[in-house]
Amino acid sequence: MPPEKLEIFKSMENWAEENLLALLKPVESCWQPQDFLPDPESEGFYEQVKELRERARELPDDFFVVLVGDMITEEALPTYQTMLNTLDGGIRDETGASLTPWAIWTRAWTAEENRHGDLLNKYLYLSGRVDMKHVEKTIQYLIGSGMDPKTENNPYLGFIYTSFQERATFISHGNTARLAKGHGDMKLAQICGIIASDEKRHETAYTKIVEKLFEIDPDATILALADMMRKKISMPAHLMFDGQDDHLFDNYSAVAQRIGVYTAKDYADILEFLVGRWKVEKLAGLSGEGRKAQDFVCGLPPRIRRLEERAQGRVKQTSTAPFSWVFGRELKL
Repeated sequence: MPPEKLEIFKSMENWAEENLLALLKPVESCWQPQDFLPDPESEGFYEQVKELRERARELPDDFFVVLVGDMITEEALPTYQTMLNTLDGGIRDETGASLTPWAIWTRAWTAEENRHGDLLNKYLYLSGRVDMKHVEKTIQYLIGSGMDPKTENNPYLGFIYTSFQERATFISHGNTARLAKGHGDMKLAQICGIIASDEKRHETAYTKIVEKLFEIDPDATILALADMMRKKISMPAHLMFDGQDDHLFDNYSAVAQRIGVYTAKDYADILEFLVGRWKVEKLAGLSGEGRKAQDFVCGLPPRIRRLEERAQGRVKQTSTAPFSWVFGRELKL
């Protein structure tokens, strides 16, 4: 990045301390996975596990496929922290224990997010509904594969990407909570709901960063937003693999689309929400290239919706695929 761009993030350190670190919760006031799981020290532990398994029996396989996909996405946090620490601009954690506000945020955000995978992983293990060995292999493959968010070490792109992703996971976990409630598992609905609330708070942080960048450097920020959307936002777990299915992410995404956990409509809605949140239509004083990027981004949500409607009209509703996560059973895509 040019020196003047590096200086922007250096100049934002006080702002980051006041606006980002304030959104973190002290560890002692955070929920922990054990708050929602059977208590291993309790005399009633086995009875609590039995009740959990009885509730889980009422949930269909396609729900568990999506829940496993959500959990695996959360478990790949080492990759996401690594991605943030590749970004230029003085925001990476240079030593692993840096005291800059950017580095403190990245470590604490990772620590908060780490609880999500822990909670869902333990719940799935206790449920007895999924093949844990294949699930665990998928996690190992995914962390080993890394990710390609197309952020190119550019913090403008990186923070746009994380803004989009935190809202996507907020929506996904929220919809999973709704489905769990519909199937009568109120405890699992609570679990998914509390994770969604974390994602919403993290979304607030990342969207605030991009909002500030639009204020300080609107031209570079709108160009970055247009660039990110031309590349298309890939979900963090798009390289997932279980050792068997080369199309695992596409198949998992098809199930998530079919049961309404995360859909192409959500993708368009997220972009529309962020365009409104960042007041992209009202940006003034842009360069000619910036104005073109502004027009492109503002016109994109309806375009995405039209293209998706056509694509959905061509989808064959009869296709199925086996999922190792649910013992190789075939599910409708």
